[in-house]
Amino acid sequence: MPPAKDVVATTKLHDEENLEYLDNALKSGRIDEATHKYLTNLYSDSMNWFREVFMSIGKCFGAPKAAVHVYDYEKDTALHTPITIPDINPLEPYVVNHRLDADPMRNQFFVSTQGHKIDLAVSSIVTVIVGAQKSVSRAVDKITGKYYKDYINEVAQTAYNVISKTERVAAAQAVHDKIVEVFSKSFITDASSTVLGIIGCRHQKIAANLVRALDKIRTPYARLEDVWRIKCLFDLVPQARTFIERISKMWPDKIIAVRDKFFDITNPRGYRDAKLIINIGRDGKIIPMEIICQVRTFFEYEHRTNMAYEKARGVENKKSKKANTVASVSMHTESLHIEGVKTYNLMICDCVEGLFDRIGWNILYSDGNEDMLFEGFPKIFTVYYPQKIVDIIMRKVDTAVENEVFYVENAPAKLTRDQEIRIFRWMARFILVAAMPYSHADWNVKTDTMAGKFFEFIMKELQRYYKK
Repeated sequence: MPPAKDVVATTKLHDEENLEYLDNALKSGRIDEATHKYLTNLYSDSMNWFREVFMSIGKCFGAPKAAVHVYDYEKDTALHTPITIPDINPLEPYVVNHRLDADPMRNQFFVSTQGHKIDLAVSSIVTVIVGAQKSVSRAVDKITGKYYKDYINEVAQTAYNVISKTERVAAAQAVHDKIVEVFSKSFITDASSTVLGIIGCRHQKIAANLVRALDKIRTPYARLEDVWRIKCLFDLVPQARTFIERISKMWPDKIIAVRDKFFDITNPRGYRDAKLIINIGRDGKIIPMEIICQVRTFFEYEHRTNMAYEKARGVENKKSKKANTVASVSMHTESLHIEGVKTYNLMICDCVEGLFDRIGWNILYSDGNEDMLFEGFPKIFTVYYPQKIVDIIMRKVDTAVENEVFYVENAPAKLTRDQEIRIFRWMARFILVAAMPYSHADWNVKTDTMAGKFFEFIMKELQRYYKK
């Protein structure tokens, strides 16, 4: 890494190289004027935008709780190389630990060891990996490759959908095929005018509707949102969602998109994470920054999944006919995904075990008053599970307790049925907001304890919900 006094100069030189690359891409016809303008904004004055990334993290979390270290992408680990704030620059990724002060689970998860010693089972510490600026060549590759293919398909399908509503399907299919042919020959991001040129006078009646539909399609360059990006590693899903909620309230006018896939059992790539895209630009400039939120135990599996997909993409890029190789990689990544969910859920099950006693004591001695010790316990987010489903599960929990399927073992005093129901309802709420649902019905957690049996009971009820 260059000395601090050279960081600005080095970054400026790198900016000039990036802009030269973009100029050449424009001259060769690889990108068009609109794409060139958009990328020029992202790759100019990189030090300034990287400061915005740094400042955004500070506003989210406050001061770091440990030293800042250089980060190694390939090994997915922090190096034993501490860096100071003046050393931080867009060309070097770094990792730092912060505390999530708004953590609703803080101080709930610990393990009592010998004597007075306490070990944290779950902490409020968030590991933040700040990525270096995405390579301009890789950015152009994504825009002109995957993003452009998706764009062509959307443009062609949109035109087909609009035309087929009022005219013959054969005519709509002919336009669809012509769009694919024309857009595949050169890089085009002005869909409306190009498509109007293709349809000519034959479909003038639907031209206005067609333009409105085409204008809603995101251009390939607008899909590039990770030139500036950070990844936040949390211990629990509720912590990540608290962070997302906090950011959304802090910068409502800066939020470009929010995507939550922690509970997505249909994702073919197997990712279980959440993503925020916020605009760190000023003066009308759109400079997207990607914030990936992920649970810590799943991070290792994601890295191994990425390696497998890079292998698969390499096979595809070489136009290899080894379809079996790609299929094998897909099966391998799906297996890693399942293992990641299992590992995380086993941790949640252990947390359920540790929480039982504390919740029981708290409810027993609150004497019907508010459970002040658990005032920050995570609420049910009905955006993930409909209230109807939550109510059904809670009623089944009540019935199971009343029928003594579940009961509190080794209580310090005799509990009323109402107290037992309150305890198990607390645990059901925690499992619903913290555990990741899974579709593979052949996997069970340990069931030799009451906590394990109860955890499995809730997860099976969720499986019924997802199968509907």
